[in-house]
Amino acid sequence: MPSNIFGTTRILGIFGDPVAHSLSPLMQNQALRQAGIDAVYVPFHVRPADLAGAVAALRHLNILGVNVTVPHKEAVLPLLDEVDENARLIGAVNTIVNRAGHLHGYNTDGEGFLHSLRDDLGFEPAARRVLLLGAGGACRAALVVLAQAGVAEIRIANRNVERAQTLIDSFAATFPGTTFAALPLAQCPEFQAAAADIDLLVNTTSLGLAGEEILLPWEGFPPRCAVYDMVYRRGGTVFCRRAAARGHLTADGLGMLAAQGERAFELWTGQPPPFGVMKSRLLTELADK
Repeated sequence: MPSNIFGTTRILGIFGDPVAHSLSPLMQNQALRQAGIDAVYVPFHVRPADLAGAVAALRHLNILGVNVTVPHKEAVLPLLDEVDENARLIGAVNTIVNRAGHLHGYNTDGEGFLHSLRDDLGFEPAARRVLLLGAGGACRAALVVLAQAGVAEIRIANRNVERAQTLIDSFAATFPGTTFAALPLAQCPEFQAAAADIDLLVNTTSLGLAGEEILLPWEGFPPRCAVYDMVYRRGGTVFCRRAAARGHLTADGLGMLAAQGERAFELWTGQPPPFGVMKSRLLTELADK
């Protein structure tokens, strides 16, 4: 936190339920300090029933902006004055900017994911084949930015195949240059066939946060296939460890968290944060405990 707070200090923060676990205050305040910006970033525990009042308070208290995390990313859309086209396409907002009482919603998760793929894995999506595990909000954000980046094929594996197909049906017409397929997330011939020629495997589910494992036929993935886990945890995820043991290049969601935060910082302040500060602060925090 800043050593001095003045009458001019602007407030930034994060709305979530729960929110005490969030690492965003650590990395955002570090970046604000190093950039010499007179602002402070704080967590706000906002329950679903209080979301509308909390969003209204952004105007009344002249709060510069906030991040929005679970379970509010979808519910906050109708409460805003304007929503960025990409956020509307994804169907979720994770960043709100208060411009003179006019609330603008953005989604920086997709941008953060794409940045992390390139920075942490050296992966360029154009004309590649991708297999996404899960069919929730994180999968939706990944699908949008990957299709926009020119991915040739996106295959979605989910326990409920109908949900994966519904997600595909909502985007097939928007991205005619990308081929889509839905399949079961299970050790079955259909999954093994879909895994055999992919360039990137992405876990978009929350599985792994508590150290649980997604059982996959790892021997069926091509050696060149890169592996990305949107989950991150101290000591690494089982998903990444299993993939690395078979020689795959891997990365977890820490880079995505930092990159989406960097973009949010720029939307709020009009300038990029000091290079590498957010990711470095996160790595230090996870290494110290």
